[in-house]
Amino acid sequence: MNLLEEQRPSWNEYFLMMAKLAATRSTCLAFPVGAVIVKDRQVLATGYNGSPSGSVHCTEQGYCYPGLDRCDTSKTLPSRAVHAEANAIAQAARHGINTQGASIYVTLEPCLSCLKLSISAGIKKVFYETDFNFGDRVLVRDSFVKDGLVTLTKIKLSEEMANRAAWFLTHPTSVARDQDSNIK
Repeated sequence: MNLLEEQRPSWNEYFLMMAKLAATRSTCLAFPVGAVIVKDRQVLATGYNGSPSGSVHCTEQGYCYPGLDRCDTSKTLPSRAVHAEANAIAQAARHGINTQGASIYVTLEPCLSCLKLSISAGIKKVFYETDFNFGDRVLVRDSFVKDGLVTLTKIKLSEEMANRAAWFLTHPTSVARDQDSNIK
């Protein structure tokens, strides 16, 4: 394998980077999450977490609820955000895209509701970057895996690939390469 080939992201890295890029559109004040639904190495839909379509964004108003700057600081009020996975599945449904047998790449491990929604949408593989479930939630999550409904794989973007992607984001990319290129 030559150097240029070694510098290409793996498919998992590629789709995780897309999910991370989708997270930049998040309107959630607590933490941004992005999702990408993929089938046969083709992107079917993307999503990020935020207020429902037509609702004022938390980032726009500067708070989630009056007197509450972030939803995750309340013990009683639910989050106003639609989760990234749900938004990606809704986008696919809105456009008549079949997600049966697809995979989803998410920056945060799906909550149980999003995991169940993904399974019901026919998504068979979940790739995620950051853990979310703990305690009894893990027992429920693992029961879906044990029943063969879904596989879960934690993946990490290497620092080298993140740096290379950052270079591509901050420099023109559609220029001829030369042998002494500064591309990382």
